[in-house]
Amino acid sequence: MTTAVDFWFDPLCPWAWMASRWMLEVEKVRDVRTTFHVMSLAVLNSGRDVPDDYQKMMDLEAWIGVRACIVVEQRYGSAALRDFYTALGTLYHLGQAPKTPETVRAALIEAGLDEAIADEAQTDKYDDAVHASHHEGMDPVGMDVGTPVIRVNGMSLFGPVISPAPKGDAAGDLFDGFVKVTAYSGFFELKRTRTVDPIFD
Repeated sequence: MTTAVDFWFDPLCPWAWMASRWMLEVEKVRDVRTTFHVMSLAVLNSGRDVPDDYQKMMDLEAWIGVRACIVVEQRYGSAALRDFYTALGTLYHLGQAPKTPETVRAALIEAGLDEAIADEAQTDKYDDAVHASHHEGMDPVGMDVGTPVIRVNGMSLFGPVISPAPKGDAAGDLFDGFVKVTAYSGFFELKRTRTVDPIFD
C-alpha cells in the first residue's frame, strides 16, 4: 500500500527545499507519494521579535512565493503545485534568482501555468487560504518550529533538516527512520548543531 506523505513548505526556505528533494528521491525507492502544501514563514513570524534583516526579508520577499503557490494549488491542484514548487525552488535556490514577481512569472511559465498568477500573487486576495493551509500543517507541531513539516500516518514532525539530500537507498533508509520516530506519539525532538549550509547538488 502506498504511504501518503503530506509536506508543508515555504518556497523561500532552503531547508524545506532540501527536504523536498529528499522526498522526491524517496519516491524512487519506496512506495510513497508526497503531496505538497503551503505554509508561510511570514505568517509564522508575524508579531515576533525577529532580527531587522529577517523582518525585511519577510516583508519584501516571503509573500510573493507562497501566494503564487496557493493560487496554483487552488486553481490547478496538488500535482501542479508540486511541479510549480520544483520550478520556483530551482530558480530560488539553485539559480539564486531574486524573490520577485518576475522570477515567479518565469517559474509559472516553466511549469506551463498561467503567468498572470504572478500578478495575483502581489495582492492579498488569497491570504485567507494561505493562513488556512499554514495552520493545517503547523498547528499539529506547534509554532516554535519552522519548515518543513511532514505528516505520515496521521503524525506530524518538523524536519528533517538535512544537507545534502541523500539519494538512492540512503534516502529510503532515512525515510524509514523518520516514519518510525514519527509513529511514537511521545517523540518530540532529536537535534545536533548544524555544521554545513544547504548543499544543493
